[in-house]
Amino acid sequence: MSPRLIFWISNVVRIFLVLAGTALAAYFWGLVPGLILGFLGLLAMFLIQLIYLQRLGDWLDNPSSSRLPDGSGAWTDVFSRLYKLRRGDEKNQAELTEWLARFRQAMTLLPDGVVIMDDVLFLEWCNPAAEHHLGLSLSQDKGMRVTNLVRSPEFMDYIILGRYETPLTLSFRDRKLIAHIIPFENRRQILVTHDVTESERIDMMRRDFIANASHELRTPLTVINGFLEIASLQPDLDIPTRNAHLKLMSEQGERMQRLVEDMLTLTRLESVDHLLRSEIVNMRGLLEQILQEAEALSAGRHQLSLSVEGPDVKGSTDEIRSALTNLVTNAIRYTPQGGRIEICWESVEQGAKFSVRDNGIGISSEHISRLTERFYRVDKSRSRETQGTGLGLAIVKHVLLRHNAQLFIESTPEVGSVFAVQFPGSVLHQQH
Repeated sequence: MSPRLIFWISNVVRIFLVLAGTALAAYFWGLVPGLILGFLGLLAMFLIQLIYLQRLGDWLDNPSSSRLPDGSGAWTDVFSRLYKLRRGDEKNQAELTEWLARFRQAMTLLPDGVVIMDDVLFLEWCNPAAEHHLGLSLSQDKGMRVTNLVRSPEFMDYIILGRYETPLTLSFRDRKLIAHIIPFENRRQILVTHDVTESERIDMMRRDFIANASHELRTPLTVINGFLEIASLQPDLDIPTRNAHLKLMSEQGERMQRLVEDMLTLTRLESVDHLLRSEIVNMRGLLEQILQEAEALSAGRHQLSLSVEGPDVKGSTDEIRSALTNLVTNAIRYTPQGGRIEICWESVEQGAKFSVRDNGIGISSEHISRLTERFYRVDKSRSRETQGTGLGLAIVKHVLLRHNAQLFIESTPEVGSVFAVQFPGSVLHQQH
């Protein structure tokens, strides 16, 4: 049976009972007492309706804190349906609150900045990424005009022109951002910022790498092609000159080979598919081999010493050999004849440290932060003399990253340099 039919049946029954009571009273006591009794019955029904209407009004004034009243008759169904509606609203509100919390959490975790503004660009909400990108503070800047907070002529022009279909490339707070404004409901607007500083830096490094690699390969190729052309044009070239040309071509060929090998090593170290071999590296044996190679490269021109007091480590023997050999080789190449080179492996509080100390030509402070960049050279002419590829310290950096180690450089021009590698305790091999 439908609620509407129940409502009408219950009320008709009540009216019928009042009328029946009136008729019976008139029959037994007379017409006037019967009419008085009927009037009182109808008045009582009317007062009951007024009482329930007042209770309903009181509840509607404060539905969240007031208790929904109980009813009788038709009011029972009314209050029952109101109770169901209230429970449904509470459930929907709880779900909406949960979804809103999830949305805000998702917006908070986004790497892109999100700023919600009203129709006159007043800040309503922003996520932490936007605070970082644009220097905003939601707690302090809420309700302020965004154009007064982001002081950039480029951004102001973008707002004034209103050509939001094209993103804006914005240089702001030493970062490069892609900003895009998206209009949405109620004339509000969303400002989205994407930080491309790192990707731009990587792209620049990639372009520089290609340009530098091409330049480094072009020089030996030019020498080799030049001598081959001379040999083809002058087949009767005397033997000493021919041998000198062959020697130079051989040196340039070896230089190209070293360059290609270093580039392949860097590519392999940067590959996510190249897993780190975990083995116990015998540091004493490894450093003694590196010392022998250093003595051969020095050919008696330097005073070399080795001190080994530290433990073995866990990692890739080949990679660690490559990194440490690069540091020792650089010390030999950039230390004048008669100089001193001290190689040390020792235990320290944070783990273990490898260091190479020399009294060579040294490096100015402005160059130190860029030494591990590919093909970066302090003195390009001297690098060619020492036959370096310009990739050695870049290889060192990647090897150390794979072993959770750090490189520290101290250097003073005309005094010397110290290149130190700090290995954490987590990669040390503890002997039992």
